[in-house]
Amino acid sequence: MGAYLLRRLALMLPTLFGIILINFIVVQFAPGGPVEQALSELRGRGGSTLERVTGGAGEVRAADPTLRGAQGIDPAVVAEIKRAFGFDKPAPVRFWEMLQGYLRFDLGQSLFQGRPVAELIWEKLPVSVSLGLWSTLIIYLVSIPLGIRKAVQDGSSFDLWTSAVVLVGYAIPGFLFAILLAVLFAGGSFVQWFPLRGLLSSGMEHAGFPARALDYAWHMVLPTLALVIGGFASLTMLTKNSFLEEINKQYVTTARAKGAGEQRVLYGHVFRNAMLLIIAGFPAAFIGILFTGALLVEIIFSLDGLGLLGFDAAIRRDYPVMFGTLYVFTLLGLVMQIVGDFTYTLVDPRIDFESRGR
Repeated sequence: MGAYLLRRLALMLPTLFGIILINFIVVQFAPGGPVEQALSELRGRGGSTLERVTGGAGEVRAADPTLRGAQGIDPAVVAEIKRAFGFDKPAPVRFWEMLQGYLRFDLGQSLFQGRPVAELIWEKLPVSVSLGLWSTLIIYLVSIPLGIRKAVQDGSSFDLWTSAVVLVGYAIPGFLFAILLAVLFAGGSFVQWFPLRGLLSSGMEHAGFPARALDYAWHMVLPTLALVIGGFASLTMLTKNSFLEEINKQYVTTARAKGAGEQRVLYGHVFRNAMLLIIAGFPAAFIGILFTGALLVEIIFSLDGLGLLGFDAAIRRDYPVMFGTLYVFTLLGLVMQIVGDFTYTLVDPRIDFESRGR
């Protein structure tokens, strides 16, 4: 397993390089970059200082940009803004410097917030991890037992009505369900059983751990429900189909013929084989919920997480934040794929990745 792990780790480097390079090239052709946005903001402010336009990061000396009427902004001011944002260098030089920083896990400085990108990501990470972790765990804890029971009772009334329920839930977008929950239970037109904003109530930062844990769980109920509602269908049906395929195989018939009980057949033989396909999808499910599915839910419930950070960075063309979050997301996704491979061996020790590479 050690040689396989080394091969997978070695493949991570070119994969990361290729993803970052492609996105860097695409971004160079995107209109409305940070320099253009800063100039637009400067024109709107009239006599504001250059330091205010660049977020007060301290890298730019204060200047009084003089507007020249129809001729636009003084070229010296434009050159100063380009220098402040690092766009006075050719694109290959900027890309190489960015890669050098990533090798040291230095993700650079936000162009508009004046703070290190790593600090911003670390600050927003608990919100997104909370949503992704609890949502994924609830989906798996509910969908796998439900899918197994549907497979055992295939064609029954239980199978039919549960299929209808999970498919209706799948058809409802997560953000729409989040709005519905907020209206019904968070002080909309009905009751206010749950809070609408943040992860902790005001003043709870200094409370004891039990009180903070209960308050945190109270805040997480509605956002988590909004994310899990659409995740039940695919995993439930995948579990059901995987178990049905294994149940109809010859080794199950043989085990039953030898007198093995139904529980022994189901959980001693079928479970290990049927769960392989489900485990393979766990990393993708976790990453998907963690970094993509939570964006609108974070906005609706005012949760300042990674999804909202990446969205704001894309809107403002804050390239260091955009590429820093992309680097972290990609790296975490590749690591989760390796974790998924190791989980294969835990479920079924007969799997040998070493032999596949020979």
